[in-house]
Amino acid sequence: MQSYHLAQFNIARMRAPLRDPIMATFVEQLEEINAIADQTPGFIWRLVGDDAIGATSIRPYEDDRWLINLSVWESIEALSNYVYRSQHGRSMQNRRDWFEKSNQATFVLWWIESGHIPTVEEAQIRLEQLRQHGTTPTAFTFRQPFPSPNQRSEV
Repeated sequence: MQSYHLAQFNIARMRAPLRDPIMATFVEQLEEINAIADQTPGFIWRLVGDDAIGATSIRPYEDDRWLINLSVWESIEALSNYVYRSQHGRSMQNRRDWFEKSNQATFVLWWIESGHIPTVEEAQIRLEQLRQHGTTPTAFTFRQPFPSPNQRSEV
């Protein structure tokens, strides 16, 4: 039976360019927060740009102030533990200091076959699917998760 992992993609529009003093405390934390992700049980992979810390050098949108994050996890529980129960969650309490509020979805989850590494383009498509169709088995959120395809076939 095929096994699956969870892919996650999120985007955030910075309130100012990355080198602006407004973004300084975000940038100062980035290496530590990514290291926590790397060491979290259930972490598999994350997109890394030229800076080798995170994906801050990867800008797939026309508007250069959009930052992206793309990663792969063993399960929804593993990702949830990192997002909400680690230093990541505590630091993100200040996200409005660094990022603008969006009226659209900026976070999406989907299942991938084990061993597959999602591309940024694939992630952008999933986010757009979520925005256009709401939560479905192919693009969902923590609030409305779907089981992996092999769990669905067992039911």
